[in-house]
Amino acid sequence: MPEATEVRIDKWLWAARMFKTRSLASDACGAGHVKMGGVSVKAAKVVRVGDHLEVRAPGGLRILEVAALGDR
Repeated sequence: MPEATEVRIDKWLWAARMFKTRSLASDACGAGHVKMGGVSVKAAKVVRVGDHLEVRAPGGLRILEVAALGDR
């Protein structure tokens, strides 16, 4: 199977264990708690390696750089 070059942000946040479930990650996107480039993004936004994210998760604000892609 070819390696993915982009993944939905809600799948990536769940796979990176920022949220316990994908639906919680999707809800956080919908509530404006996930920003890319200072702009709130929807759950269907795709991320690529090198993107920078600001995520307000249950543990507090996290600033992340996407180093690898995964959806599981």
